[in-house]
Amino acid sequence: MDSISQFVLGAAVGEAVLGKKIGNKALLYGGIAGTIPDLDIIAGPLMTEVDALAFHRGISHSIFFAVVGGLLMGWLFYKFFKRFGSKSGDHQLVGLRSWQCMFFLGFITHSILDCFTMYGTQLFAPFTNFRVAFSTVSVADPMYTLPFFICLCIVAFQKRHSLKRLRWNYIGIAWSCLYLCFTVFNKAYVNSVFEQQLVKQNIDYNRFIVGPTIFNNVLWNATVETDSVYYQGQYSLFDINDIQFNPIEKNHNYIDDSSVDRTIEILKWFTSEYYNIIERKDRKLQFNDLRYGTFKGKGDGENDYIFRFVLDKREDGYFVEVAKGGPEEGDEKQMISQLWHRIKGN
Repeated sequence: MDSISQFVLGAAVGEAVLGKKIGNKALLYGGIAGTIPDLDIIAGPLMTEVDALAFHRGISHSIFFAVVGGLLMGWLFYKFFKRFGSKSGDHQLVGLRSWQCMFFLGFITHSILDCFTMYGTQLFAPFTNFRVAFSTVSVADPMYTLPFFICLCIVAFQKRHSLKRLRWNYIGIAWSCLYLCFTVFNKAYVNSVFEQQLVKQNIDYNRFIVGPTIFNNVLWNATVETDSVYYQGQYSLFDINDIQFNPIEKNHNYIDDSSVDRTIEILKWFTSEYYNIIERKDRKLQFNDLRYGTFKGKGDGENDYIFRFVLDKREDGYFVEVAKGGPEEGDEKQMISQLWHRIKGN
């Protein structure tokens, strides 16, 4: 999820482990621990676009990293404060195991939270590049983050050993867990709605994938694969009419020798092979990640696709020239307006 959500979750973990010993500093250290896995983006400028795509949410989001990184970071913090901290300071109350426990929990909860998104997490790296993706929550969902953040704000103004401080921190953690559980059940319901609509509309499909649209858990997008085309459909919990499924051409034949091209293979892996190819106005090819759907639900033009990759074909294969996510610059207001209108149902 977004960095704010990860910081808030990490802060709650830090408070649970170290709050009674170091007070509000536990919120800060926990928040730092909760965002460290996303520092893998620092390596982005040193990599090609496609390599950075494969690296993000990889080893730094794995169980392996949570264990090894948690032990190492905990040891470093313990040694630092033992040597440079005030001998009468709060940090002297924190033992090695407590530091290591906080960092391990900060790392592993970060990874688990990201598993609930469509993007997914390579939770079992480096042993496999399989991405765990439950696809039940958007990468940015204020209904998850805001109540959690409010609870932590209340925590920060309570005395270190007060029962209120403990209670509000666990209320925040409980909200996090309950909301994620809600999204799982909500997705199961939405899946059943899409299945019923596909049967009702006599669409013979091979598979489909469903995920929430940005900022909410009300409006959901589905990408349905058939032998010849994809169908894009959206469903809001407030809808009263049938779902409209719009066909989108696959155009997989636009790619030459894709079976042996490294860039194309990584993109196919990343998208779980829910992708299509279009020819842009500038005559270049665009590889579109259809898991996230389109802004209008139609694949209407090169900028209608939420996640898209502009390809450059060279003598030694394809390269990602530009990777884009979200609306074009200047179209954000229109996108939010369309999203809100569609959330309200039809």
